Amino acid sequence: MSSAPKKILLVVLILVGAAAVYYSFFKPADEQIPAGEVVSAAPESSVYLTSLNDLDGNPVKMEEDKLIFLNVWATWCGPCNMEMPGIQKLYDKYKNDKKIAFYIISDEDAATVTPFIARKGYELPFYQFVGPYPPALDGNAIPRTYIIYKGKIIAQEVGASKWDRPEVIDLIDKQLAEI
Repeated sequence: MSSAPKKILLVVLILVGAAAVYYSFFKPADEQIPAGEVVSAAPESSVYLTSLNDLDGNPVKMEEDKLIFLNVWATWCGPCNMEMPGIQKLYDKYKNDKKIAFYIISDEDAATVTPFIARKGYELPFYQFVGPYPPALDGNAIPRTYIIYKGKIIAQEVGASKWDRPEVIDLIDKQLAEI
């Protein structure tokens, strides 16, 4: 391949990469989470995970009386890793609020997840989930994130997002004020 086609290919790849990053982190306002709009009004039992364990293997029950921030991710997932610093900032903002619970969920085993989060320095509540996801939370794409209250999905996003942005904080603050 001569030099000109290589340069053209490189430019195209750079543009595609830039578009992917832009779309992941800087979506136009009309594509972002609609503040306060209920995405799904599924019955309570259909959005809560069973068979949930902490990274030490202890069973954990989701706190259904709290606002829930649930993120499904994997260590090998590039977009998941891109959004994790924003999730950490969001968690840091709300970690002492007793009305909200964070669940950062992976299907990977603790032997894979634990060294990864230690290396990255994340201090998030990581959990393992084994079993089929409830229909309202099922999907084959990651990352996927849900904000849930009283069995209703208040907001959801498939793909990487900037979770510490003002509209997400406003949505969470509004929901917490109503609890």
